[in-house]
Amino acid sequence: MGRYDSPAALTALVQPHQVHRDIYTDHEVFQQEMKHLFANAWVFVGHESQTPNKGDYFSTHIGTQPVIQVRHSTGDIHVLLNRCPHKGTKIVIDRQGNTGKFFRCPYHAWSFKTDGCLLAIPLKKGYQDTGLEETDSGKGMRSVGDVKNYRGFIFARLAEEGMSFEEFFGESLSSLDNMVDRSPAGRLEVVGPPLRYMHHCNWKMLVENQTDTCHPMVAHESSAGTAVKLYEEMGLPKDAPKPPAMEIIAPFMSPYEFFEGMGIRTWPNGHGHTGVNHSIHSDYSAIPGYFEALCASYGEEKAKAILDENRHNTVYFPNIMIKGPIQQLRVFIPIAADRTVVESYIYRLVDAPDELTARTAMYNRMINAPTSIVGHDDLEMYERAQEGLMVDGLEWVNIQRLIEENEDFEVEAVENGTTERQMRNQFHAWVKFMTMGQKAEAAE
Repeated sequence: MGRYDSPAALTALVQPHQVHRDIYTDHEVFQQEMKHLFANAWVFVGHESQTPNKGDYFSTHIGTQPVIQVRHSTGDIHVLLNRCPHKGTKIVIDRQGNTGKFFRCPYHAWSFKTDGCLLAIPLKKGYQDTGLEETDSGKGMRSVGDVKNYRGFIFARLAEEGMSFEEFFGESLSSLDNMVDRSPAGRLEVVGPPLRYMHHCNWKMLVENQTDTCHPMVAHESSAGTAVKLYEEMGLPKDAPKPPAMEIIAPFMSPYEFFEGMGIRTWPNGHGHTGVNHSIHSDYSAIPGYFEALCASYGEEKAKAILDENRHNTVYFPNIMIKGPIQQLRVFIPIAADRTVVESYIYRLVDAPDELTARTAMYNRMINAPTSIVGHDDLEMYERAQEGLMVDGLEWVNIQRLIEENEDFEVEAVENGTTERQMRNQFHAWVKFMTMGQKAEAAE
């Protein structure tokens, strides 16, 4: 047995105020995450607009498991493991496309309906009276344990049994609701492929950073700070309209007091968001005609309520973050203990002015692109941390800022915007879903 084969060993890695460095650096811990955490949690797969027509598919990963999101002949979306049940060959290698009415394995031409059911086998007589139909191979491509289409966003749970979608997300779905409700039609559409690049660090570092409000004015001083300084040196009148790029980048240099006042809300199961009271997105210029379009769809009172929500980053455990006010989603795809691919998607608000999509695309290019000056500030910090954690003098990572005695992560809470409660909340959920089912197995 390995060091981390038992629930007790995994649980010991997390203490109320600190976590052990092996959580970020150990290959065996990473493998246990892929086996248990990403199987028991509900994980984001894709958006329905990526597979709009029957036969459309989109391939991605849940943890390290390759999966296919596909639009079936009934119009429903299915999520299948990307593996032929015969010899294990990956069925699709393209990121997305249209398979028609069925999938066909490129190795031996076994074919499957778009819901995974076995359709045909060449020379099927060779399996007559062999009992193939009773085996797992004879049942076709395997589906994931459960799938949920929530307002266009596709989530899946690999495990056959486990926590329901509604229990897993609870009130945290209000952030997704707000992002979708910003469309006068109540619908979003993916705009183009994501911006994608590799980070040489553990995936959890990126997730934690989404609600870390004590780093922007420090780590981004060289990028956002320089931009603000140069803009101020231009000597423009104070009441002059700011260019969209400055509206986006300047708030990164807001003082600690700004972020303290933002507030952080945490929900059970590792979810939480910054920007309870205001955020770096609160003061963007109004887009002509947008509020009027929302009022026509929802009425003035609800339209105001939708736009008054300016949540900064909402983390959905285990590995995505959304920005409702600018319709962005980032997914942190684990590759190895020290490798993570980040994909940053943007969405169009159906029936809203195109200027909103343009601003969202500008934000994504400025902050999340491989060429971003802001994003690479973070990237350098992640990689320095990954290297620094190999130092043997200290084995624990501190997460106790504004910690309280006997914190209860099974209830919603709103606290000071610089608390590290959300990080502690995530590790509480990490233990829960890493050990779910294992304790009962160990007792048998």
